Amino acid sequence: MQTYLVGGAVRDKLLNRPVVDRDHVVVGALPEELLVLGYKPVGKDFPVFLHPDTGEEYALARTERKSGRGYHGFVFQADPTITLEQDLARRDLTINAIAEDEHGALTDPFGGVRDIEARVLRHVSPAFVEDPVRVLRVARFAARFAPLGFAVADETMALMRQMVADSEVDHLVPERVWAETRKALGEPQPSAFLRVLRECGALAVLFPEVDALYGVPQRAEFHPEIDTGVHVELVLDAAARLAPGNDVVGFCALTHDLGKALTPAAELPRHIGHEHRGVAPLLALAARLKVPTEHATLAALVCREHLNVHRAFELKPATVLKLLGALDALRRPARLELFLAACEADQRGRLGREHDAYPQADYLRAARAAAAAVESADFVARGLAGPAIGQAMQTARIHAIASLKTQPSPSGSAV
Repeated sequence: MQTYLVGGAVRDKLLNRPVVDRDHVVVGALPEELLVLGYKPVGKDFPVFLHPDTGEEYALARTERKSGRGYHGFVFQADPTITLEQDLARRDLTINAIAEDEHGALTDPFGGVRDIEARVLRHVSPAFVEDPVRVLRVARFAARFAPLGFAVADETMALMRQMVADSEVDHLVPERVWAETRKALGEPQPSAFLRVLRECGALAVLFPEVDALYGVPQRAEFHPEIDTGVHVELVLDAAARLAPGNDVVGFCALTHDLGKALTPAAELPRHIGHEHRGVAPLLALAARLKVPTEHATLAALVCREHLNVHRAFELKPATVLKLLGALDALRRPARLELFLAACEADQRGRLGREHDAYPQADYLRAARAAAAAVESADFVARGLAGPAIGQAMQTARIHAIASLKTQPSPSGSAV
């Protein structure tokens, strides 16, 4: 029995990145042998075990054979005759098909080290086309490694286009699409996720609401990038900088302008009312992919209210309080922070405006603090009761917000 460190742990060591998960493959062993050694079985479809001391994953070397459509259409074989090279051959990308033994020696049958040095995302074998999830995984790895200069190999992109043409991605279950998307939204450059999916044609299949934004013009004085799809890419990357790793903010950034695809042609490049038009396609996308409720709820609020945040200094105090109420911000200040991060990303997600100031966020934080400082006990002490307390608190909160110093909205914050 021989064990090897495999996959992302080896890749990230070679890239001098922190190693988060350490996965191992076991060659020449039976499940019973691992059980005797105290390993705990966790695999359902194939033998995977947890180390009794470290809790790290150890999987028996295995092969895969395509048996049907989609992600579940595979038959696995795991027995002591499966070699390390056979196990590595079933993996998606060459950079993930490298193994390291206990002495640090590498087994690299598919040139993964070379591709790491060349910054290339390349498929291991023609069997890549058998698993449609790999289209999403390549796009996700692009979002992770684009800042390091990685790009998808031409021949891999050609295979991905063929998979889309063969309707393989049509068989992806919503849970897998969302799982990969959620990870991509938390990567350093999520715009690369969209670009890769769009280049192979998968974006139109999996995210038609987002794909429809490309080619839709915006007013150049507010959006020098003009193309709404490009704007969404810029907003995604701004969100990744403002809230690193936060897929809730990322989902808000992805969906905040879906309404612009529905603007009547006669009104272009203006987008009057797009913030309200965008809610229906956003909720449809969220329902189709089974997006968590909090993601969908906050994204709908960002979609509907982001223009109000941009012009926060122009809003009446009563309107500001109503906005805070819609967010439940008095009880959930952390939620307000996510909301403001998405709105600030929208402001900064414009060509040449990546470093724009966004004082609206501080103003709304101050407004929230001023409103939250008004407490019911003060009015109970004055002898008020029932609905009168709520009415008095509402009035006091509006006055508290009105007392804040405000400033004019900066130029360039319109739609």
